[in-house]
Amino acid sequence: MDRIFSKGTLRDYWRKNPETEQYLKTWFETVAEANWKIPRDVKSSFASASILKDGRVVFNIKGNSFRLVARINYEKEWLFIRFIGTHQEYDKIDANTI
Repeated sequence: MDRIFSKGTLRDYWRKNPETEQYLKTWFETVAEANWKIPRDVKSSFASASILKDGRVVFNIKGNSFRLVARINYEKEWLFIRFIGTHQEYDKIDANTI
């Protein structure tokens, strides 16, 4: 991905939740090197990712203890982080609209 918006969001989250730091750094590095053109490409990098409508993808972080929702613009190669939280916090949102 050419642009990931924003690493600061990840950094802020792992400062509050230090147990996620290495997992989020690994996720960021993997995404930064990715060349995803279609949702199937995401699944080749993250088999457990859930592909939703409107370019949204749910990533399991730290063995599904945490969830990250992103919106991907495949054409422009942009990824926007829409949500990071525990599985319990994720259950309270609508990943299709956040």
